[in-house]
Amino acid sequence: MKEVTTKDGSTTFYNDEYSETYHSVTGAVEEAFRKFAEPALEAVKNKNEVRILDVCFGLGYNSAAAIDEILKQNISCNIEIIGLEKDKKILEQIKNVEPAIISYPVIKEMVEQNYKYERNGIIIELIIGDALKTIKKIKGKFDIIFLDPFSPKKNPELWTESFFKELRKHIKEDGILTTYSCAGNVRRNLKAAGFEIKDGPCVGRRSPSTIATIAPVV
Repeated sequence: MKEVTTKDGSTTFYNDEYSETYHSVTGAVEEAFRKFAEPALEAVKNKNEVRILDVCFGLGYNSAAAIDEILKQNISCNIEIIGLEKDKKILEQIKNVEPAIISYPVIKEMVEQNYKYERNGIIIELIIGDALKTIKKIKGKFDIIFLDPFSPKKNPELWTESFFKELRKHIKEDGILTTYSCAGNVRRNLKAAGFEIKDGPCVGRRSPSTIATIAPVV
């Protein structure tokens, strides 16, 4: 697996199967904070317990960034993260990277403990397998959903209306889904699945990311 240094100095990797890197080359850690974790914070203000579903967990940057940001708001918040990931090769690289994320040692320890971690109010569990199948094993609803597959052109099965409907089943009424893509078909599928969308931050390019919430019933 080829290591790639992104423009903010953080590390990502190139996946030969999909012919893409796991993160934006403009900055892997920057992307985790600005496109995923920070836009989702609106869903967890004043909450003492937060549940996160991290679809396509990868190196765990998004989850680690979320832990950092949530604990900034509420140091005593209890956080539960369920991660979906099919590629064990990328999980094996977690021990080799040192991103500038305070909570990243938690991600490293989780991998060392057979993909489970529970300590100091933080619970993390990874479910290994194809997200189209593992999403059906998920129970309960989440405050935050991170959607971070490879691009819609390379990984179209995780950007469909049917998959988004599965995600819709697992988001709380006041929950937030964040993703880096603003592709027209992605946004149309999100709307068809019952989400309302708005632009997220523009980071490293002119086009914005996407923030999705549950559409009001008319």
